[in-house]
Amino acid sequence: MKQRLKDWHVEGRKDNSVNNQNNLYGHFLHHPPNCWEQTMMSEQEALKCSSARNRGGTQRVEGKLRASVEKGDYYEAHQMYRTLFFRYTSQAKHADARELMYNGAQLFFSYNQLNSAADLSMLVLESLEKSEAMVEDEDLERLAKLFNLMDPNSPERVAFVSRALKWSTGGSGKLGSPKLHQLLAVTLWKEQNYSESRYHFLHSSDGEGCAQMLVEYSAQRGFRSEVDMFVAQAVLQFLCLKNKNSASVVFSTYTQKHPSIEKGPPFVQPLLNFIWFLLLAVDGGKLTVFTVLCEQYQPSLKRDPMYNEYLDRIGQLFFGVPPKQSSSYGGLLGNLLNSLMGSGDNKNPSSF
Repeated sequence: MKQRLKDWHVEGRKDNSVNNQNNLYGHFLHHPPNCWEQTMMSEQEALKCSSARNRGGTQRVEGKLRASVEKGDYYEAHQMYRTLFFRYTSQAKHADARELMYNGAQLFFSYNQLNSAADLSMLVLESLEKSEAMVEDEDLERLAKLFNLMDPNSPERVAFVSRALKWSTGGSGKLGSPKLHQLLAVTLWKEQNYSESRYHFLHSSDGEGCAQMLVEYSAQRGFRSEVDMFVAQAVLQFLCLKNKNSASVVFSTYTQKHPSIEKGPPFVQPLLNFIWFLLLAVDGGKLTVFTVLCEQYQPSLKRDPMYNEYLDRIGQLFFGVPPKQSSSYGGLLGNLLNSLMGSGDNKNPSSF
C-alpha cells in the first residue's frame, strides 16, 4: 500500500509537471517573451543615439567652420574643411564627408569665395566616386546646384561638369545621366548659353523643355527665315541618338509655341513638312517612303550640309540602310557626328 501511494505520489508529481509545462507553453504562446524585442529596441535606440551624436558632432564642427568664414578666415576654414574631408573619408564616413563639403561649398559661394567653393564641390564628386555611391536624383540635383553657383566662365566649372557626367554614367546613358543633362540644360538656358543648353537637352529626355528653349533661342539669336532650321536640326539629332519620342515632342511643341510659325501641319515652310513626314515615316519603317521623301525635299535639305549626313545615319537606324563604304566621316562633319553619337572623347559639348 505504501509503495502504491508512493507510486501515485510520483505519478501525481509527473502529471503536475506536465500540466505546469502545458500551462507554461500556453503562457508563452499567448504572451511570448519580449527579450528579443527588448534587445532589438535597445540596438535601434543605440543606433539612433549614435546617429544623433554624429549629427550633433557634425553640426558643432560646421558651426565652428561657419564662424571662421563669417570672421573672414577663409583660408583657415578651407584647410579645415579639407582636413575633415580626408579624415571622414579614411573612416569610410562618405555621407558625412559629402554633406560637410556640400554645405561648405554653398557657404563659400555665398561669401564669393569661388575658388574655395569650387574645390569643395570637387570633393563632393570625389566622395561620390570613392564611395561608389548609386546615382540618386538627390545627388544629381545637388551637383546641378553647385554647377549653377559656379562662375560660368571658370575652368573649374568645365572640369566639374565633365567629371560629374562621367560619374553619372553609373546610371543610364553612355554620355551621362539624362536627368543630370536636363538639369544642366535648364541652368545654361537661364544663362542664355543656348548652344550648350541645346547639347545637354539632346542628351536628356526633356523634349518639351528643349523646344521651349529653342523657341527663345530662335527669337533671340536667329533670323526669321531660320525658324524652321532650329527645330529641324534638333529633331534630326534626336533621331540620330535613337530618341524618337523626344524628337516628336520637340517638333510638336516648337511648332505650336513659336510665334512665327503658322498652325499646321501642313506648314508654310517646306522643311517643317519634311520633318513632319519624316517622323511619320520613322514610325512606319518603310525604306521606299524614306527614300522618296529625301529625294523630293532635296532643295530644302541643301540649306544645311549636315542634314544629309544625319539622314544617312537615320536611314541606318530606322530603315535598314547599309552604312556607307567609308565607315568614318572626315573633317568637320565627322567631328560633329562623332560628338553627337558619342564615339569621340566628347570634350567640347558645344561644338555643334
